[in-house]
Amino acid sequence: MKLKSTILAGTAVALLGSSAFAADMTIVSWGGAYSASQNNAYHKPYMELNPDVNIINDESSAEAVAKLRAMNEAGNITWDLVDVVASDAIRLCDEGLALEINPDTDLAAAPDGTPASEDFGDLLVSECFIPQIVYSTTFGYRSDVAEWNGKEPDDICDVFDLETFPGKRSLEKRPINNVEWALLCDGVAKEDVYDVLETEEGLDRALAKLDTIKDQVVWWSAGAETPQLLADKEVVIGSTYNGRLFALIEEQKQPVKMLWDAQVFDLDGWIVPAGLPDDRKAAVMEYLKFATDTQRLADQAKYISYGPARASSAPLVGKHADLGIDMAPHMPTDPNNAKNTFLYNYEWWADYRDDLDAKFQAWLAK
Repeated sequence: MKLKSTILAGTAVALLGSSAFAADMTIVSWGGAYSASQNNAYHKPYMELNPDVNIINDESSAEAVAKLRAMNEAGNITWDLVDVVASDAIRLCDEGLALEINPDTDLAAAPDGTPASEDFGDLLVSECFIPQIVYSTTFGYRSDVAEWNGKEPDDICDVFDLETFPGKRSLEKRPINNVEWALLCDGVAKEDVYDVLETEEGLDRALAKLDTIKDQVVWWSAGAETPQLLADKEVVIGSTYNGRLFALIEEQKQPVKMLWDAQVFDLDGWIVPAGLPDDRKAAVMEYLKFATDTQRLADQAKYISYGPARASSAPLVGKHADLGIDMAPHMPTDPNNAKNTFLYNYEWWADYRDDLDAKFQAWLAK
């Protein structure tokens, strides 16, 4: 404990003595319980150490790629740091809209001196991307639906079974995850899903499967929407990020359960927009070093059930900051929850996202 206190004290002194920025810093994320976890673990502690910095939260991450393209074209970058999923980071990096980051010079080493590149390991899927969390997109369902006659869904394909499990569903208003689940439930093997999706016939097959429930779907754009729809009984089952469902179940005590089957593992993390003035870039890199260190990533797991991206953070994950419950069983990586997972293909979606987005939106409009 004494060593840890000394390290933290040294960090605080360094930060207080080196702040290069005395203005607002706009940090873009996803809102809801996730932004709250970042605020508690990163933003508040950083502003306490640097009272001349004011962090402004923007909840536009779902539109990050389109908005950064527009900002770059206009020559006016108004965001300082952006939270994106891995496939979007790859796209932004490929398009020159995000800065390359050297983990071993720009980020903090682990407490035992392990370089950041080794500590993050294989999760560094792009030269422009610094991961924060491993999360999953999965389903939550109400456990008090009378029409289900005591049955509860335990298979991803139950989402498509309107006869056994009648009621409204909520799905994200984009193709990612939806088309993979549709093909799995149309008989495609896990290992063949992306090969099938590369063909026009494969996408048509996925959309045809989604057509079977389309008139029972409420489409969401923000991760906080499904929890609210479930709480309000507007849907009986819906997809969202596992941490949002954790908040609904454990913090709000709603009669909702998790359907972990075929949960889709993904990464979420930071990119620094290209084109920032030097003073803003320096300030962002200072914040980034703080917000991605071992302790900060472990601290985020005290507020939301996402696994920290650094190996050195995992042993520090303990109990929920307010509820006092052990967080490990609520992580998507827990063995009981990860019995049947689907691994998201970041590179594939970085290549095909724009095309599939357009086709999916056209299908929605029919």
